[in-house]
Amino acid sequence: MTYGLYALAALAEIAGCFTFWAWLRLAKPIWWLAPGLVSLALFAWLLALVPSDAAGRTFAAYGGVYIVASILWLWMVEGRLPDRWDLSGAAVCLAGAAVILFGPRS
Repeated sequence: MTYGLYALAALAEIAGCFTFWAWLRLAKPIWWLAPGLVSLALFAWLLALVPSDAAGRTFAAYGGVYIVASILWLWMVEGRLPDRWDLSGAAVCLAGAAVILFGPRS
């Protein structure tokens, strides 16, 4: 369930942020911001549903998932093939997120 929530949250956050990017950088109409705001609210709600005892740890672990999702967005939505540095960096970040998420707690 945690992985699914992280994946959905990442999709919602990236889509919401992309609407602002498209409005400011790609000259899309201002009404693009409305679904973007809804998407960002959905992101916050989904991330709050992740079962965790600490918000900061949840957000930190999510960071790695967000980076991987951003690289997938780059490829699948923007049509730009990630290079080896994109993939290597995403793998390092995902490994760091796993350490945060699954590390033993005292």
